[in-house]
Formats: sequence, structure tokens, C-alpha cells
Amino acid sequence: MRTAIRLLVLDVDGVLTDGRLYFGPRGEALKVFHVRDGNGIVQLRRAGIAVAVISGRRSSMVAVRCRELGVQYVYQGVRDKLPVLERLCRRLKVPLAACAAVADDLPDLQVLGAVGMSFAVADAHATVRRAVRFVTRLPGGQGAVREVCDLLLARRTRAARTR
Repeated sequence: MRTAIRLLVLDVDGVLTDGRLYFGPRGEALKVFHVRDGNGIVQLRRAGIAVAVISGRRSSMVAVRCRELGVQYVYQGVRDKLPVLERLCRRLKVPLAACAAVADDLPDLQVLGAVGMSFAVADAHATVRRAVRFVTRLPGGQGAVREVCDLLLARRTRAARTR
């Protein structure tokens, strides 16, 4: 029997966004998030699946978007993501096998290898696509996270029906 997913872990740049960074004269000026990804995250949370964001970069826009979506676990400026995830899992009493992660690039390979269910967005680096269990149809920042949310919710519904 498969372990039910209780925590979804998301990277930001290239997953929740299309990976492009917009810089103005005072630094980073804009990130674009897809509304359907946000709706999927809200649906997951309502279904009892926690959501965490672990990003290598820092952005006030990420903090704002996560607050809007009710994402409580937001870690930014993280170079080594796996120890952060492990601490969060201990805090939430969630085994790594009950976590899913979505990523697009090499810094996330350790996290992807540690979780029970791993995803790459369609336009992820080839090494990442080869390392995961699932690759989304859509690219990062364009509904890929919603795809993952829908799949996790469908699996949860199927598992509930078979009990």
C-alpha cells in the first residue's frame, strides 16, 4: 500500500514561476504566479495536505503570495534544502515518504530523491526529469503545480473509495 501524501514541497523559480527573473533599477521587481497553481494549493490545504515552499532565493513577493494562499511553511534563501525539509518533517511528524516535491533544477535533486513522490515540471532540466517519478505536461509557472495538486487530490479520493 502506498503512503498517503501529507506534505507538498514546492520550489519557486521555475516551478511556481516560469523561471524568469525581472530586475528593475532597485533589484528584483516582479514575479508572475499562475492563478490556477494558487487554486490547487488552496484545494490541497483544504483537503488536509500541508504545503511548504523552500526556495534558494529570497523575494518579498513570494512571502506575499504564500500568505495569500495560506502557505505557512515558507523558507527562502536556502542553499541546502534537504536539512530544512527534514526539520519541517520532524516538526510536523510527517515521514519523508509522506512528502511530495516539485522542482525544476539540480539544487533540488537531494529533496527529490528523499521524498515519497517526486515531480519535475515539463521544462525542468533533463537530469531532473530523469530523476523523478512524474513529469508534468505543463511548464513551471503555467499550471504545472495545479497538475500536481489535482493528481494528489485524485489519488486521495481513489484511496478513500478503496477503503
